[in-house]
Amino acid sequence: MGFISGEEEVAVILAPVAVYWLYSGIYEALGSVRALDSYRLHTRKDEEKKNMVSKKDVVKGVLLQQAIQVAVSLAMLKLRSEQDGVAVDAKGAQLSTPSSSSSSSLLSTPSSSSSGHHRVVAPYAFAAQYNHPVDGVLTETLSGAAAYLASGLPPRAAAAFFVFAAVKGIDDHCGLLLPWNPLHAAFENSAAYHDVHHRLGGGRRNLSQPFFVHWDRLLGTHAGYTVREKNSGGDGGGLEAKAVRKDRDA
Repeated sequence: MGFISGEEEVAVILAPVAVYWLYSGIYEALGSVRALDSYRLHTRKDEEKKNMVSKKDVVKGVLLQQAIQVAVSLAMLKLRSEQDGVAVDAKGAQLSTPSSSSSSSLLSTPSSSSSGHHRVVAPYAFAAQYNHPVDGVLTETLSGAAAYLASGLPPRAAAAFFVFAAVKGIDDHCGLLLPWNPLHAAFENSAAYHDVHHRLGGGRRNLSQPFFVHWDRLLGTHAGYTVREKNSGGDGGGLEAKAVRKDRDA
């Protein structure tokens, strides 16, 4: 049987891409609702003036990144199809999440602060996977592949994991700190936490993504933050995440 002949294998390849654009589209729609402006971390003008790349180029960059991910997914499935009779249980899912976080954090070195991803200073949902192709392959594509291969997850569980990772990454970049967001409640790594990383001069802080922050604490790159209201002059953007270190604003 061909290694992409089953529905589960197709889901591993296509589901994360489809969910990425669907979920980020939902956030784009929410971001256009004026009633939610008080939860925005950046004004609409910030997205136009502070970001060093146009949204059109972001879309092109993300599509290129996803094309690379599809190619790597095909290679992973081919490799796994050659491994017969591998037993998998819930421990695989438990392993995949920290493996992904560890790989992403260790590969997101401070030198990455000049990479394509940090041209987006005021993050928004569909910019979550925007990156220089080389950095994207190292920090996202290969780290996800390593987590998948290390965990031994079957295709259906792998598809669910990659979809969850895509959703979490979008949440971290959505620019909306909605009070009812369960992912922001469950993980310290949130839109506000990661916003500190994207701010000019903040590229050396809060590198961990997309789930846990333990590597930031171990490597000394963790920065606490406060979220406070700001006067945006009616242009949207009612909140601001401000990094703090040793009880002083950074």
